[in-house]
Amino acid sequence: MSALTAYALTGAALVGLGFFGLLAARHLLRRVVAFNLIGSGLFLYFGAAGGRGAAPDPVPQALIITGIVVALAASALAVGLVVAQARASGRATLPGEEDAS
Repeated sequence: MSALTAYALTGAALVGLGFFGLLAARHLLRRVVAFNLIGSGLFLYFGAAGGRGAAPDPVPQALIITGIVVALAASALAVGLVVAQARASGRATLPGEEDAS
């Protein structure tokens, strides 16, 4: 197994774990972390896909760099919204979801 195949499989595993976390987690900050895990897995997968072939393709690299910046901004916005929700309602879950803990 080559290194690029290992990167692609690791990226696919991160996407799967993030998707599971997005569906299973009730706490909003855990959902934000799961969403970031999906993004990181996609970045890793695209990087592995861009490295295949005779010459590396710079387009996936540019998309990854742009995606990291957008993911950082989206994460900051999401955390701000979670904080606003927690201040308004006193809990960091969505209405209608009871804490199991």
